[in-house]
Amino acid sequence: MSLTTCTIHVTQRQERVIYLTSELARTLKLAKTKSVSLQLGSKSASAGFKLLKKTGSHLYVPMSIVSQLRIPQLGTTLVECSNGKDIRLGPLIGILTSVSPTGAPFGQRTEFIRQFMRVGSDRSYYFGFSPQDVNWSQETVTGTFPRKEGGWYRKTVPLPDVVYNRLPSRKSEKQPSMNAFKQRFVKRGIPLFNWAFFEKWDIYNLLEGTDAFKYVPESHINPSANQIKEMLDKHKFIYLKPTAGSLGIGIYRLTYNPKRGYYARFRRGDKNVLLRFSKFESLMSLLNRNNGRLNNYVAQQGIRLIEIDSCPIDFRFHLTKNINNQWVVPGIGAKKAGKGSVTTHVRNGGQLFTPEQVLKQIFGSRADQVLTSAKETAINLAEAIEQKSRHTLGELGFDIGIDQNERIWMFEANSKPGRSIFKHPALKGEGKASLQYIYDYCLYLSRFRPRRDT
Repeated sequence: MSLTTCTIHVTQRQERVIYLTSELARTLKLAKTKSVSLQLGSKSASAGFKLLKKTGSHLYVPMSIVSQLRIPQLGTTLVECSNGKDIRLGPLIGILTSVSPTGAPFGQRTEFIRQFMRVGSDRSYYFGFSPQDVNWSQETVTGTFPRKEGGWYRKTVPLPDVVYNRLPSRKSEKQPSMNAFKQRFVKRGIPLFNWAFFEKWDIYNLLEGTDAFKYVPESHINPSANQIKEMLDKHKFIYLKPTAGSLGIGIYRLTYNPKRGYYARFRRGDKNVLLRFSKFESLMSLLNRNNGRLNNYVAQQGIRLIEIDSCPIDFRFHLTKNINNQWVVPGIGAKKAGKGSVTTHVRNGGQLFTPEQVLKQIFGSRADQVLTSAKETAINLAEAIEQKSRHTLGELGFDIGIDQNERIWMFEANSKPGRSIFKHPALKGEGKASLQYIYDYCLYLSRFRPRRDT
């Protein structure tokens, strides 16, 4: 396989012939043939080809083929040839999300999507699209493309080489029609990664029976009152988390003190609330148990985490795949819980630090060793989840804790992690690196990379 970049131009000649500079033809290792196939995404066109005595890597395409392939713009892009006659332009990278006809095209995600599209924008084609933008009969997508000078434009292009799923709604992704929609890409051989949001119990099921299961606290879905009481007797405190929750919303921290009774800590509106109950039955009345069970919740063992100023610390590990299809950890944020907060979320009063700031304060000279161990654990978890998952993963977010005995725990996994940790000034470089890795993984999936047989 030969891979390089080239500059695409339009030729006004009417003949169905493309012109390549000799340098580009040599790099692509084109065979001595009279015709080639030019491809973009799901479209291809046959054409004759001729060589030009001109320096550099240039490709001249007649307007008829530009229109047939629906090439979105001229300029520089990657080009690859694996067999001496099929020339692929691209990759054409589609970001599946929700698109607004007015204002910012992707709502609150617009800036993130623009940041992602900046990576490799000088050698790839990017667009955002929603399910409604796809025309399956014509195998085209009307995508939203970024303008270099700012702003956006819409253009119809072939089905992409790869789809990065950033659909923002759990509710819409659960619809059978959405599952069928995504399967249509896969059936056409178009890789789609980050299939859907995880439910909290999904991860428990995926990891059960693997070596990585030891990092998961004891958990029970739809726990009965008896299970909650047994867990409190055993662990002294537990968390109740909504199965489809995010951002710490709806979480309870339950504590049992044999001498003082039961405590429930939770968020109500914009305030942290702490209530005490002398009887377990009174605690369960607060939790609105239904038919003896707390439905749509997971009960999770509480862990005594490392602390600073008597406030628990946990870590958000942002993992991505790289161009060699390996898991890497481009960014880690350390989160310190706010006073009286159930979680370490910044919106609930938590504070964001770099992991080095926190670990050096707690572990001193051993900080690097502890962090390296945690990174290795995160990668082991990602590999275990990927091995059991039925769908392609390219990005994961883990909420990881280190207990007071230095044991590492994984509390939650997110298949579409947020990027709030990269708002920390010291983590902006890691934020850029994470976007670069996602782009590199798109190159891997779309086969726009030098192949290395493994």
